[in-house]
Amino acid sequence: MAKEQGARLILEQFEENSFLPKFYEDPARYAFPLELSFLADRYQQLKNHFNVSDLFQPLTIADYFIFKSLIFASKNLEPLEFGLYGKLFNIVSAAVPKPDLIVYLYLETENLKKNIKKRGRVYEQNIQFEYLDKIQSGYLDFLRQQPDHRILLIDTNGIDFVNNEDDYAWIRSVLSKEYPIGMHTIVR
Repeated sequence: MAKEQGARLILEQFEENSFLPKFYEDPARYAFPLELSFLADRYQQLKNHFNVSDLFQPLTIADYFIFKSLIFASKNLEPLEFGLYGKLFNIVSAAVPKPDLIVYLYLETENLKKNIKKRGRVYEQNIQFEYLDKIQSGYLDFLRQQPDHRILLIDTNGIDFVNNEDDYAWIRSVLSKEYPIGMHTIVR
C-alpha cells in the first residue's frame, strides 16, 4: 500500500530485541526491560524517520504508533513500574508526531492465535489466549479514549487482504474515504 501511495513506510523493528523471547519465558522478570527497550527502539526509529524531510513522499504509513508502547506496558507492568514507565513515556512521546489516522485491524483472539502460529516465531507459539485478550482489550480501551483522533477499527475476521485481491481492494477503498474525528467501526 505504501508503494501504491508513494508513501514512506515504517515497519516495527523487533527481531533484534533480545528481551522478547525472555519475556515469553518469564514475563514477571523481563516485562520492564522489554517495555523500556521497545520504547527506546520505537522512539529512535520514529525520530530518525521524521527528522528526514522528504518533499516527494509527504505521506508516511507505519505498522505501529508510539502509543503501542504505553498500551503494552499498561498490561505487562506492575503498578509501580508502570508509574515510572509512564513518566518516561510522556517525555519521549511528546517529541513524536501524532498520526493523522489510526487504523486498528481487529481480529478475534482465536484468529490472532492462528496468525501467530502461521507466522512461526518459536518464542510466540505458547502465547496464551488470556494474554492476547488482555492486550486486545488494552488497544480497544485506549482507542475509545481518543476523542481527538481519527480512528478506523476494521473488522478483518473472515477476510484475507494479504492473499485475496478483492479483500485488499476493499481495505484500500475503506482507507481512501474521509472520516471525521472519532472512532469508526468498519465491517465488511
